[in-house]
Amino acid sequence: MPETSHRFATLAIHAGQAPDPTTGAIMTPVYMTSTYVQASPGVVKDGYDYSRSKNPTRTALESNLAALEGARHGLAFSSGLGAMDCVLHLLKSGDHVVLCDDVYGGSFRIIDKVFSHLGIAATRVDMTDLRATESAFTDNTRLVWLETPTNPMLKVVDIAAVATLTRRRPAASDFTWDKATPRKPILVVDNTFATPFLQNPLSLGADIVTHSCTKYIGGHSDVVGGALLTSDDALAARLRFLQNACGAVPSPMDCFLLLRSTKTLHVRMERHGANAVKIADFLSSHRAVEKVTYPGLTSHPQHEIAKRQMRGYGGMITAVLKGGLPSARRFLERVKLFSLGESLGGVESLIEHPAIMTHASVPPENRKALGIDDGLVRLSVGIEDAADLINDLNTALS
Repeated sequence: MPETSHRFATLAIHAGQAPDPTTGAIMTPVYMTSTYVQASPGVVKDGYDYSRSKNPTRTALESNLAALEGARHGLAFSSGLGAMDCVLHLLKSGDHVVLCDDVYGGSFRIIDKVFSHLGIAATRVDMTDLRATESAFTDNTRLVWLETPTNPMLKVVDIAAVATLTRRRPAASDFTWDKATPRKPILVVDNTFATPFLQNPLSLGADIVTHSCTKYIGGHSDVVGGALLTSDDALAARLRFLQNACGAVPSPMDCFLLLRSTKTLHVRMERHGANAVKIADFLSSHRAVEKVTYPGLTSHPQHEIAKRQMRGYGGMITAVLKGGLPSARRFLERVKLFSLGESLGGVESLIEHPAIMTHASVPPENRKALGIDDGLVRLSVGIEDAADLINDLNTALS
């Protein structure tokens, strides 16, 4: 693990990535191997016996991401949902999850359509309301899952406050893996929108941080991946067992691409945020726009919480257009620099319609309660010139 005294930009470039000892190559090699030669039966070098369990390129990525989140342990996955699936396998039938009401549609789907059939219940709650959040706990609550900022409504949840609520719960004797230590509910924070550059949930009391590395960590719209970060040794050991048993591991090439990307995460996030501030201001004053939601605006309901727990406000914006779906559809068909697509976090700007695209799996009544209506569009602001992006939006809105 690298020196913890190093700052983010230095860790992004160097953590977990010493020059190759064989050739001196400054970039981590892509270890395209499935197996490793053993000196004697069961005698393996540095734990490398089979690449589902461990691969040197993956090890470098896991160390890098752990350093950026201030964690002792990192696990890289083949997708963000693969990482979430691993966490949910900590649970058993009869366990209960307190779930943030506004989460990525795929996160809602895996709990509602997959793990519910295995006997795991979930209660959705607006976690900006701490009283309602506390009321959502039951005697069987074993996991608390939140996003902040949320997707797509950009709510900002007070991580430290939810961590306090979680720690107040009693430990359960049937929730343990070492047969000796009952555990309290586990708090998981999806940090995809903020990235480690803007927010570090472990320092605010979270037990696990998860990322869809497909988004800002990858940043180039060319790789799918996920990650879990934790400083809990027993929890990390259990998660590694589950990952090895279930097999949602990334390829060495995907790990290499993500290592390429983390080296520029800090400079990309600075530009994403700077552009987003300008675009949020532009949209807020446009006559065709009914409402703009961005944590950096003083009009945002949780702006003060965002100021306190984040180091910037990120590159995601939502806007409600006047005229509903017809206006939104016409606008989305007319943008040129903003590409209509479901993902986010790439260097190029993307735009999408949550009700039809990313959150179509969320029931209509749930979408309505959250405010995901037909006029809502979600912008992932890229790192192009802000003036060109504003001109594109202005033309499409006119």
